[in-house]
Amino acid sequence: MNNLIKTCLSILVFSLTIGCKETKKEDTATNNETKEQVVPTGLKWSQRMALSEMHRFPDPTLLDFQKEPRWSYTNGLVLQAISRVIEKYPDSSLYNYIYDYGNRMINNDGSINTYKIGNYNLDMIKSGDATLYLFNKTGEQRFKKAMDTLHAQLVDQPTTSEGGYWHKKRYPYQMWLDGVFMAEPFHTKYALTFMDGEAQKKVLDKIILQFDLIEKYNKDPKTGLYFHGWDESREQRWADAKTGLSQNFWSRGMGWYGMALVDILEHFPKEHAGYERLVSYLKGYAEAIIKYQDQTGTWYQVLNMPEREGNYLEATGTAMFTYTLAKGVNKGYLDKSFMAYAEKGWQGILDQFVSVEENGVVNLNKCCGVAGLGGDPYRDGSFDYYINEIIRSNDPKGTGPFMFAALELNK
Repeated sequence: MNNLIKTCLSILVFSLTIGCKETKKEDTATNNETKEQVVPTGLKWSQRMALSEMHRFPDPTLLDFQKEPRWSYTNGLVLQAISRVIEKYPDSSLYNYIYDYGNRMINNDGSINTYKIGNYNLDMIKSGDATLYLFNKTGEQRFKKAMDTLHAQLVDQPTTSEGGYWHKKRYPYQMWLDGVFMAEPFHTKYALTFMDGEAQKKVLDKIILQFDLIEKYNKDPKTGLYFHGWDESREQRWADAKTGLSQNFWSRGMGWYGMALVDILEHFPKEHAGYERLVSYLKGYAEAIIKYQDQTGTWYQVLNMPEREGNYLEATGTAMFTYTLAKGVNKGYLDKSFMAYAEKGWQGILDQFVSVEENGVVNLNKCCGVAGLGGDPYRDGSFDYYINEIIRSNDPKGTGPFMFAALELNK
């Protein structure tokens, strides 16, 4: 009887051991499937982010977490960044991704789906950069016609008394830092590509005027930083009764302006009287922002209040500042000493904001999802407003500048 019990116990132990081994093999197989690489880790960070964006948003018309296709600045920003990645690291899948957006949003007659010229919204100009890229690659006339429409908007864009573009028709007499980035790099390239003579000069003069007015009204002489918005009418609740300025120095607002400066200078004719003014504006801007760079290499959501409760290190503005400084040095607009701040900014981005999934997909975390002035519900531009807007991962207003910065730093 004892021998029989021993034999049974041996068989039971053997069976359990085999079962455990088989189970372990199944778990291993599952883990291998999980770790299948969607984005190769051996690529440059710019390539990895481009492929990650395409994985997150297989439909380029839905970039920015949209449910329906739309023509918007966020699509244009990411696609412009991807186009720059392609220029350095050719990739047909990425090119097809950009083309898919232009092909579906721009009809054969050049009309643009979801775009309304009568809104006179400067944000809608930004996708013009990707459209110009597609036109240069394909020669398709519908892309030229779409750009003609965007140019027509800027010709008739409502302005302040001195000729500064309203940010949108529904935001009368208001100039925001965002607007110069959304409109002026594209408009510069459009004028230089498709116009000449006095017509071209008129556009270039108007572009310089936008920067001159931002310097005149939005810049704070004490800090060298720029207020997000200026209301010539002083009618907005967010506007100071005397100056018309909003209350705070918002990181991304200033980031838009810095990127506008370096992107304009890349194309603007050096012989134009306004060129040297643009360079001087960039130099002053760079001197100001490095004073507010955190020891981590990143920048705060509200730039000049790092110690105030609720303020946080923010990814989109940090990526924009890093790009602006790096490109400014690479193009010779800024002294080489500024590259150290750009390198520190890049390391801060990796340390503070970047995570990589098991499948290789790159995430940019701690992005301010949205911020503006006025509207409904009303945005008052207060410190509490800026720190309480949604914080999310992979906002296109961060992933696009991340790619810009990575390319400039060869990362």
